[in-house]
Formats: sequence, C-alpha cells, structure tokens
Amino acid sequence: MQRIIFRLDLDKLFYMPRINPKYSRILIISAICFISLLFLAASIVYNKREAILQHEIIKAKLKAKTDYKLDLKIGSAKFSGLSTVSFSDITIVPLNRDSLLSIKKFEIGVKLWPLLTGNIKLAEVKLKDAHLNLTDINNIKNFDCLLRKKKDSTASSGNSDLGELANNLVNQVLYKIPDELDISNFIISFKNDSASFKILTQKATIADSKLNSTININDGLAIWHLKGNMRPSDKNIDISLFADGKKVELPFLEKRFHLKVNFDTLNTHLSKVERSGDETRIFGSWHVHNLLLNHPGLSARDIIMPDAGINANLFIGKNYISIDSSSSIKLKKITFNPFIKYTLTPTKIYELNINTGWLDAQNVFDSFPIGLFDSLEGMKVGGKLNYKLNISLNEANPEDVIFSSGLEKDGFHIIKYGKTDLTMLNNDFVYTPYEKMKPMPPRYITIINPNFTKLANISTDLKNAVLTAEDPSFYTHHGFVEESIRKSLATNFKSKKFKRGGSTISMQLVKNAFLSRQKTLARKVEEIMIVWLIENNKLMTKDRMLEVYFNIIEWGRNVYGISEAAHYYFNKSPSELTLGESLYLASIVPNPKAGLYAFLPDGSLRPGLIGYFKQLGGLMASRGKTTADSSGYGFYQLRLKESLRQKVKLADSAIIDSLIKQGNDDAIPVGGEAENKPSFFQKLFAKKDSIKKGQGKNGKPNEQNNLEKLRQEEKGKEIQLDTSKKTKKK
Repeated sequence: MQRIIFRLDLDKLFYMPRINPKYSRILIISAICFISLLFLAASIVYNKREAILQHEIIKAKLKAKTDYKLDLKIGSAKFSGLSTVSFSDITIVPLNRDSLLSIKKFEIGVKLWPLLTGNIKLAEVKLKDAHLNLTDINNIKNFDCLLRKKKDSTASSGNSDLGELANNLVNQVLYKIPDELDISNFIISFKNDSASFKILTQKATIADSKLNSTININDGLAIWHLKGNMRPSDKNIDISLFADGKKVELPFLEKRFHLKVNFDTLNTHLSKVERSGDETRIFGSWHVHNLLLNHPGLSARDIIMPDAGINANLFIGKNYISIDSSSSIKLKKITFNPFIKYTLTPTKIYELNINTGWLDAQNVFDSFPIGLFDSLEGMKVGGKLNYKLNISLNEANPEDVIFSSGLEKDGFHIIKYGKTDLTMLNNDFVYTPYEKMKPMPPRYITIINPNFTKLANISTDLKNAVLTAEDPSFYTHHGFVEESIRKSLATNFKSKKFKRGGSTISMQLVKNAFLSRQKTLARKVEEIMIVWLIENNKLMTKDRMLEVYFNIIEWGRNVYGISEAAHYYFNKSPSELTLGESLYLASIVPNPKAGLYAFLPDGSLRPGLIGYFKQLGGLMASRGKTTADSSGYGFYQLRLKESLRQKVKLADSAIIDSLIKQGNDDAIPVGGEAENKPSFFQKLFAKKDSIKKGQGKNGKPNEQNNLEKLRQEEKGKEIQLDTSKKTKKK
C-alpha cells in the first residue's frame, strides 16, 4: 500500500506582507501620543472636576432664577466616585409661591462610554427623603414654571420630522432610566381648592434589571406596587401596577373629570424600538384586568371589562402617526386588528379601518363589556359575524369623507333573547315615556286603546310627509343609511360640534321603545346593535315598525302618538289630516316641544315656515307622493284649533327661530307662568310701557302690536329643509 504524504508549508499558509519598519514606528508613536493625550485630558478633567461642578451649579442657579423665577439652593455637592455626584439639602422655591421641591440626599452617576459620544446615560440614582409639593390655590400655581414652553428660534414645527423626534424622545427617556435605582421616602403631593392627594414612594429599587416598589396612596388609603423587568439599554420594559387586597383606584380623575376608573392589574410592555428609513417603530402592549369605567357621558351604569388589551405597533413617520394593522385589540374572547392613522401635513387626514374577520357570534356577544348593553345581556346566538369599518376624512375636503360600515353574518340566528325580548313590539305592550328621567302616564299600544291608530287609518299625506322628511328610504334600507351618516360626519366636523345626526326611523323607534332617555355613548351603540338585530333578522315588518313609530313618538309636551297629536292641534282623527296639517306635523318631529311656536295667536302659521312647506311638498311631488302645488301645499289654509290658540304666547322671533332650528327643548317653556315674563333683554332695552300688561305704546293691545311686528319681521323669511338633516335632539 502506497503512502501519500501531505506537506504543509506553514510560512506560505500564514504569509502576510511585511510592513515597512518605518511606518510601524510611526503608527506606534502616534498611538502612544493619542493615548497619552487622552490620559492627560482625563487627568486634567479629573483634577478640575470639582471646580467644573461648582461652576455649573452657579450657572444652574442663575438660570433658574432669571428664566424660571426659582430660588435653587444646594447644601453640598461633590464627586463621590469617578462619574458619580452626591448632593444634599436641595430646595427649590418659586418666587412668592409655596416650596416646590426639597431633597435631603440625591446621588447620581452616569456611564462613561455614552458620555464620550455626547449621550448622558444614567448608571445609578439614589434619592432619599424628597418631597415634590404641587399646589393650585386661588388660581395660583407653584408649578407654573414647569408649564412654560421653551423659546427656540431655530425650531420650525412645519418642517419637523416626527419620526426623528419620536426616536430621540424615546432614547432620551430610556437613557434617563438608571440601571441601578434606590429611592426611599419620596412624596408627591397635590392640593387645590377642592381636592388633594399624596403619593408616598416608601421604597423603589432597580437591581439586576428587576423593578420593585411600594407606593402609599393618601396616608394608607391604598398600597400600590410597581413590579417587573427594566432593561432600558435593550429598550425592553415589562412592568405591572396593582394594589394590596383591592383595586387600583384613581380618585383624582373622578373629582376632576367625573370619570371613575379602577382596575385589578395594569401591565405595560415595551418590547422594541427601531428606526427604519424615515419611520420610528415602537412595539408595545397594554393589558388590563377588571377595568371599571363610569362617566355620565359614557353610560348610566358601571362598565366592566374583565380582560382587555392592545398590542400596539406604533409607527411614526415624518408627518404622520399610525397604529399599524399588525396591531391587535383583545376584548375577552375576541381579537381584531385596527388601523388608525393621523397625517398632519400638508393637510390633516384622519383614517380608521377595522376588519374583524369572521368571529364566532356568541363570542362577540360574550365579549361585550358588562353594563354596556343592558338589554342584550344574557343573549344566546349562533353563527358567525364579520364587522368592517372604513373612515377617511381630509380636513381640506371634509365633504368628500369616505365612510362605510357593515356587519356581515354567516348563519347568524338568535337562540334566546337577553333581558329584553326584541319581538315585543309585534304584540300589545305598554309604552312609558320619560321627561327629564321622570315617567309620564303610560300609553297602551293595543287596539283596545281608542288612541291607538292602525297604520291603515293614518292619513296617506302624513305618512308620506314624515317618511320624506325623516327617512325617505325606510322601506328599502336595513336600518341605516350610509350616505346620511357620511354627510353627518362632514357637517359635524366642519361645525366642530354635534350638529347633525344620521338617525333613521328604525333608530328612532328603537331609541323610544327600548332604551332610556339618557344621552350616553353606550346607549347610542346599543341602539345601533338593536336596530341591526331587528332589521337584519326580520324580527318586525316595516309596516309594524312604522305603525308603532307613529303611535309612540312625541308630538308636543305630553302629547304622544298620532291620535293625541291630531286631536290636540286640529281636533281631528289621524285619517282626516290634510296635506298642510301633515306637513306641519312632519316639521315638528325633530323638536316637538316647540310645536306651538310655529303658530301665531290667530291660529295661522308663522310666515317664515312657508319655505319648509314648499320644499318638503316639492320633494313629495317630485316622488309622486302628492300633486305639485305652487300655492304652498296647504300652508295658508292651515289653522290651529280655536281652544289651543289662547295657549300660544308670543316671544322674541329670533329666539323662536333658534328654538325651531336647533331643537332646544327647554329654551322657551311652553305654557305656565314663565311665558308671561319678559326676557332679560326685554327688561334691559324695552321701554317700561312696552312691557306693561295689556297695553302697548300706541294704545293697542300688546298682542296685536306684537303680531303685526312679527308679521313684518317674518315677511320674506324662509326656513329651508334638508331631509337628511337631524337635530341634536335626534
């Protein structure tokens, strides 16, 4: 057998070209010089650091006094290590204000390597016996200096890169979280004219990336704990807030904003921060257990969410902030992905997109927060649901807002109703209206009640007038009209207030028949849910819905149902109503309590309403619901019944216009002594004899003088109709 011998030439294998000895010496000498200079500079700084520290303290005191009107005092300040400074007996007192801050002992250390690159990264912080005292007494704040904006002539908000600003801000915050923390007896107190609270951090430590703290709230009212992992250098934070033996409560929010908030545990997790191109991406999550919310504008009851959270991927670009669609929201048994984006420049654009995907329907109903939908609690359903929402609004062109919303179903069916049987309106039932949360006499929706009117016995003109004014597509839509909601969004955005709603007759019926009169967000959402259930599962026919609607809605103060209304205003039955009377009744549906103020004392209508009659009558004629009439569609023939005219009291025409247009129920009380009293402006500007009871300046009765004046003011005035417009009341 032959042997094969491999020989390795080590010299060739590890061959490297030789460096010229001349250059080697130059390189070594340069390195030695650089290191020597570095040590020399460090030595100089080290020896001069105490002087530098005292110089900086003097500058800080001067700046605090001149720029912020603060008296800063420091008992002692010295280095206690290579990069650690110890302070004692620090006080900050604003000029002519209560003391703001006092610290017995404060020690701070920074990391050296980041310092060489211009970044201040805290290595350790020790704080003992400190008190941050915030007061706001008689509108005098001792912390208003903290609220002053810094002047920066070089700043240009229009050209700011939000992504870069966010990245810098996150880094600065994380850099200020020390690797080692030791806080003991740190008090934060706040006091104003009506409230006060105190937070005492008895102990808070960060050691080996572990955060532990004990926080005493209001002298033992509650003990809170913050615990978790703190690795700011890795941009990873995971902490939880909870209380000993009870919920975490925030009484200050309740006193200040009437918002009651409490929960068992709140967890927040920052997992990653990255910079990608022009975008800063922050990945985090927030989860809460047994969250309770209560606010008058939110719901009449406590709303409880046993398990809720969001995994939010926040993307911040040069001119926008967004929650990416890769984020997810969890409510008990369901999870879905939202997309939210707010673009600041060149114009503001608001975008919202939700697509839940197909979800088990029972899981959806089980995931509703407790106390949110009272009538649906305990409901059993089958099948699947998929909700889609898309909104995009450009501030420059709000009329072109994009809006679409739809709840799709696959095999969805109702197995068992909750607290409320949604089919109850198909049978005889008792309707109890409410006025300012007080029950009015009940109305019996049954043929046994002589005031109940079947749909077939209601004037065709009235049905057509109300449908044209309130909901022209009632018989074809499934509870909602997207175009009406879209226009409402545009109108409300432009007016910066809730000026127009998008309620259909279906929604008005559900609001009146099933829900309380409290104007809360929860009630509105519950209204939408019930409408969808009734309309999309055919729990009622359209004719029955319209019949019940005509028999329960309000037409005046304590006037409910079309039979009461027809007799109250015209002493007629609903089947006898003329076109003019029908147009009038349609006009007061949005604001029934102002109904009488459409009339003059002689029983005729205010001239300013002719425009409404012409436009609504014209719309009906264009749709084949009546005959075209150039004389006003019965406007001039209409008369209020004789016995009711004496209740019509004259008031300032501008106030009446405002009442009719805005739907203000209580601007002018109808009936009662309050109507006889002159207004504040009448008392202030009118001559005494002009407001004397029974006599005007020219000797004619006041009613006649005012009537003639009102006719002149009304001449040429027309109130225009927008059939898709709804008042604030609706």
